[in-house]
Amino acid sequence: MEIKKGSLDFVEKVLTACYNSNKDDLFVMSLMHQYEERGFLTKGQLQGLFYKAEKVADLPTGLLATLEATIIKLPTREKKNTPIVITEVKKDEETEKRINQILGKYPQHKAVIGFQNNFNKYDKLSSSEKLELDRIYKMLIKKS
Repeated sequence: MEIKKGSLDFVEKVLTACYNSNKDDLFVMSLMHQYEERGFLTKGQLQGLFYKAEKVADLPTGLLATLEATIIKLPTREKKNTPIVITEVKKDEETEKRINQILGKYPQHKAVIGFQNNFNKYDKLSSSEKLELDRIYKMLIKKS
């Protein structure tokens, strides 16, 4: 909800009253600057202004009530919390079995040793590595 300047500008009056009561308040000065630039304040900024305005002794209660009613009218926007889903990574037992069978027969096979290192490090092989391992497995183990 945008509070338009020109009509009854109660926000400006509240800001001025808060500024006059404490001229060193950086928060109120910042709100005044933003209000002059944009022409409106967010709900959180208005709530902060309301808390400051409550402490001002000579502020009319009607302005305070109007500010509070305006804050209540504004929608509350909340960020949605996306649930964190932790999936359990299943180890590819068939690939591990093939690597162990090949290295059982040919312990110095460099390509399969490389596949074993990748498999131990990442718990999986890429699709091209799996295809190459299957090709080696068929040639060396299935042939025998």
